[in-house]
Amino acid sequence: MKVALVHDHLNQLGGAEKTLLALSEIFPEAPIYTLIHDEKNTNSVFKDKDIRTSFLQRMPFNVGVKFFKWFIMLMPQAIETFDLSKYDLVISSSSAFCKGIITKTNTTHICYCHTPTRYLWDDTHSYVSSLKYPKILKVFIRSSLSKLRQWDFVASQRVDYYIANSNFVKNRIQKFYRKDSVIINPPVDDLKIEPIDKSAIGDYFLVVSRLRPYKKIDLLIQVFNELPDYKLKIIGSGEYEYDLKQMVVGNNIEFLGSLDDKEKFEYLKKCIAFLNPQEEDFGITPIEAMMTGRPVIAYKKGGAEETVMPGLSGEFFNEQTTKNLKDTILNFDHKKYNPIEIKEYAKKFTKERFKKEILDFIEKK
Repeated sequence: MKVALVHDHLNQLGGAEKTLLALSEIFPEAPIYTLIHDEKNTNSVFKDKDIRTSFLQRMPFNVGVKFFKWFIMLMPQAIETFDLSKYDLVISSSSAFCKGIITKTNTTHICYCHTPTRYLWDDTHSYVSSLKYPKILKVFIRSSLSKLRQWDFVASQRVDYYIANSNFVKNRIQKFYRKDSVIINPPVDDLKIEPIDKSAIGDYFLVVSRLRPYKKIDLLIQVFNELPDYKLKIIGSGEYEYDLKQMVVGNNIEFLGSLDDKEKFEYLKKCIAFLNPQEEDFGITPIEAMMTGRPVIAYKKGGAEETVMPGLSGEFFNEQTTKNLKDTILNFDHKKYNPIEIKEYAKKFTKERFKKEILDFIEKK
């Protein structure tokens, strides 16, 4: 059986890319088709893979990679140019365009859907509002997104079988694409990290995130500005880093920038709690925190409702307001959580489990 993998774009290393890596471990001979590949921004983890990119990668002066977002209207065409006619099975790892690949009648296309494209559907208005562009330009952006939304729905119908990464995403696939799906949670590495003794826990709360508006890091900064005796450490970078730093009024909030996994896990295993203030489709990093034995404080919406177990692996806050989150932090007692029990609970999301469920699903189909 000839297998190909397809991914939207390899220009960052997040949960979707770690899922693609796991799929590539299942099918090590399968080439990976993707719009672009930025080896530096993916920490070279795909350097030994057979990566096949679109014409965006080959634009003069590397502009298709450096200014990737500028070419959003070309991305449907770029995905459709991939010739996948010789494959029996194609698995797309998609939160945007790659579900729109064109396959032959006798080729089975399974889409592992991280989410229906957020900025085309329920996040359209907030996405456009967050853009730092003149109002007149936003009018044209809205028109472009409308055209892309039509293509996205048509493209979604090309998939033979959908796999959703959570029940939350399953419902979104049904609403926007009118397609059924099965749920297979994404893979999380079973970190070979033993939870540390409670007496060795640090004095800080932690968030690991790309610094983008929907991640709600601004909410955390507002809260910790009002809690000068509580420390917050932020791991990650992004286009809103400068704006977020300008919001800080004290010295209890520290930006650590992008860290490698070894450094990140050192901070994870010693934090009072991991903070997840945003609505995520699933959320791999909170599970990584649990793998180190640390509890999670999460917004009670989206994928977190399926992964955080109140009283065992963390707590929820119900409203994305400064008051609600601040009250939750003030009333949070990390000493009542058992790090070993948290890690054991998190093992239900391991990579080995993911691989088995994927292979079982393929065999059935």
